Amino acid sequence: MTGAKPKVLVLGTIEHAHDALNELGEISELITPKAKDRSAFLQEAREGAFDGVLAVYRTFDSVAITGRVDQELIDALPESLEFISHNGAGYDQVDVPACTGRNIRVSNTPTAVDDATADINMFLILGVLRNLNTSMLALRAGKWRGTQPPPLGHDPQGKILGILGMGGIGRNLKAKAEAFGMKVQYHNRKRLDDQFSGGAKYVGFEELLQTSDVLSCNLPLNPSTRHIISTPQFDLMKSGAVLVNTARGAVINEEAMVAALDSGKLRSVGLDVYENEPSIHPGLLSNPNVLLVPHMGTWTVETQNAMEQWTISNVRMAVEEGKLRSPVGEQADM
Repeated sequence: MTGAKPKVLVLGTIEHAHDALNELGEISELITPKAKDRSAFLQEAREGAFDGVLAVYRTFDSVAITGRVDQELIDALPESLEFISHNGAGYDQVDVPACTGRNIRVSNTPTAVDDATADINMFLILGVLRNLNTSMLALRAGKWRGTQPPPLGHDPQGKILGILGMGGIGRNLKAKAEAFGMKVQYHNRKRLDDQFSGGAKYVGFEELLQTSDVLSCNLPLNPSTRHIISTPQFDLMKSGAVLVNTARGAVINEEAMVAALDSGKLRSVGLDVYENEPSIHPGLLSNPNVLLVPHMGTWTVETQNAMEQWTISNVRMAVEEGKLRSPVGEQADM
């Protein structure tokens, strides 16, 4: 390669894939912002600090610096920008239609997160079925199982697990749930071929709600899925059903979920994600039947390293070949 190296803007910290980052630095000029918040970042961009940048590497946590990658931010970034590589499977922090309008291609990490997220998903399913949270709270308070013994839990064997969103994580969860003897059905935007669904039963959305003992949300957040689970959907669910969410918090209306818990319509829920992270609805915090995890679905050394490696490989391919390894679905034809 001759002449100036292509510029890559690195947003957020790379914690594990240092060798891959150093190799990327051999073929590109890596730059980082000085800004610590959105206002300062926009000013830095408008003053030309990122001029000539071809690609952006961004972490989930970099939203604290830039805010959402929306039309305002895209307009502030240089015309040279062609690629945004997002480190995460979910990419609701990035306004893909706005990027498409500027001919900026976006990538994510679609399979690197599947195992770890499905693992935490299964942990939550088992935890809420067995009603473990009440006894764990009592134990830490020095009360053994509690002043009154907690209600008996339920075995997963024979329970119907309804998976809403049969992507990579949903399919991974299916295999894990079946190992515990659960019967799996799913609903998706479209029915999958049997080779992808693994023979799981495909049902309509309403049937999924009406017949599942456990409902697991595994779908991406976008305008059409925001609050896809709300009061009308809770009304359709079995009385005493349980709900687990490892997708994005805003696919569920938290106010409606708390009301369903308070009324007994939902027996318990297990959550890794929340509608207004890091703020948690007080009705969830105060309910002992709710098992809460602070967005740790991919919080393992192996998965974080794999995600960073994958995202860097997207940037490297952009620099070397002018394309992305894993473009987001909305841009598959770009």
